Amino acid sequence: MGVFEFAVILLLVGALVLLARPMLMRRRGTPPDWPAGQLLVTGVSPRPTDVTGPQYVTITGVINGPTVTEHVVYQRLEVDVNDWPTMGQLFPVVYSPKNPDNWRFAPQELPQEPPPPPPAP
Repeated sequence: MGVFEFAVILLLVGALVLLARPMLMRRRGTPPDWPAGQLLVTGVSPRPTDVTGPQYVTITGVINGPTVTEHVVYQRLEVDVNDWPTMGQLFPVVYSPKNPDNWRFAPQELPQEPPPPPPAP
């Protein structure tokens, strides 16, 4: 294969990446039309004792929301060891209305800043 053919292949691959990137980027994040629900944790993998920082946890639970009732889900997630989930814990989640197995923790709302103190008299 000559240099010209290699350059053409490289150019075609680059064009495909540029065309596919917007579609891949759109899939990230939570779509705004996903309903909100709650996840009740019914099973969790053991918490590591000899490590710190982010580790993988396997969670099983049930999601209750406006379009599902006690839908069983199972997922492996990365969480900080200090925030390890426990059985019986409730989490706000969002899920796909077409496939509740596709769920994520609900985005946390940023705390509002307190109003500035009134001026001193």
